[in-house]
Amino acid sequence: MDSTPPPAELRRVLGAFPSGVTAVAALVDGAPLGLAASSFTSVSLEPPLVSICIARTSSTWPRLRRAGRLGVSVLSAHQAHLGRQLATRGGDRFAGVTWRATRGGEILLDGACAWLDCSIDREIEAGDHDIVLLRVHALDADRGVPPLVFHQSTFGRLQQAA
Repeated sequence: MDSTPPPAELRRVLGAFPSGVTAVAALVDGAPLGLAASSFTSVSLEPPLVSICIARTSSTWPRLRRAGRLGVSVLSAHQAHLGRQLATRGGDRFAGVTWRATRGGEILLDGACAWLDCSIDREIEAGDHDIVLLRVHALDADRGVPPLVFHQSTFGRLQQAA
């Protein structure tokens, strides 16, 4: 017998799996545009690919995907406010945010623990989300800066083992 768990139960159980939080952003029509994605993961080393999952209900993604290149900033532990701000609907998601745009139009957030310069490789329909494969063109990380963690529907930080 095949049963389907209700969405709220699926969200509760999958919330037991911690993830990082990324900001995916670019200049679109001369203005910063971006969103928060906690479904970021590495996919392939050859070719270099990462992925994010975007809800089909996103009103930001249809505009953001027009950008030639996308900046992916891995938020640091002190940037929980940015994770919340970039996840809100409406308003200026970049108010008070310190960022820089590259020549290709990617937006990278200052203070992030890592960044990637990417382009869309392909999109795959998957239920109520799209899996977006991103080809990595450049990247860097500051291993001394701890990441922001999303766990059980809240932001947190890693604790060092004793």
